[in-house]
Amino acid sequence: MEILSQNKETMAYRKASRRVKELKEFYGNLTSYCLVIPFLAVLNFMTSPGYLWFLWPMLGWGIGIGFHALNVFGLGKSWEEKKIRELMDQENRKTKTL
Repeated sequence: MEILSQNKETMAYRKASRRVKELKEFYGNLTSYCLVIPFLAVLNFMTSPGYLWFLWPMLGWGIGIGFHALNVFGLGKSWEEKKIRELMDQENRKTKTL
């Protein structure tokens, strides 16, 4: 019984560790965006104020951050976890009937 408890704790630790890594990567990406885009905007206004080229990287990177946020906080993880539980339940039902 103790081994099962330790195994559950290890799995919970690994899951929490992965979640912290995902959050850290997202916030690192967001921080980089918040530092680089204003730098590009200033550079753009200093070199060629007639054409706002910094909007293109801002838009592209912003879309990437949006998808990253969906994956970390929204659609991605909850769907994956639900599907994993569903498949595990199906497998458990199959092994119990055998």
